Amino acid sequence: MAFPTPSPTYPTFTTLYTHILTLPTPLLPPPKPTSPSLTASISSLALHPTLEAALHILNNDLPSAHFLVRHMQAPPAYEGMFLHGILHRIEGDYDNARAWYGNVSESEVFGEVWGSEEKAREFIGGVEGLVKKGEGERGGLERESEREIKAVVEFCRGKFGEGEVRDARDAWVKPGEDHRRMGEEMVTGGKGFRQF
Repeated sequence: MAFPTPSPTYPTFTTLYTHILTLPTPLLPPPKPTSPSLTASISSLALHPTLEAALHILNNDLPSAHFLVRHMQAPPAYEGMFLHGILHRIEGDYDNARAWYGNVSESEVFGEVWGSEEKAREFIGGVEGLVKKGEGERGGLERESEREIKAVVEFCRGKFGEGEVRDARDAWVKPGEDHRRMGEEMVTGGKGFRQF
């Protein structure tokens, strides 16, 4: 009887991140995680939720990333909100991505990554043009996608560190009553353009 080869373990953020960077960078909607065995490895590091979400995005595990960013969709969790926009861009939900980018356009993380909302919108438009019309240069868009997510990771790494976060309650934010109600209507009532 042959036993399955155990998946490799990555004892630190740096070893796991270095490995993930060898995988294809997400640009378009992936059919499934690039390496499903990495989901448990990413979660087991108990990183700050923004870093964990970013690693899941880099592994094309959008459901795991979405679970995390949905707990960080209001200020002051700008990094999680930005990752939410990146996730929707990769999914192909460009209007939703633009909305999230717009929500964080005045934040420090967005400023470091893009400098201006105009540049970010141009990039999203380029990806959308490639997907919907076959227009644009795929290689350049892939490089820009990689640059964007790496810049967000490095910002979060500097802000939150790479250590274990056993209690992430401080990272989760509760939206105000207006945002909560609006979100409920968009998810359950089909109102508005944004499906969280």
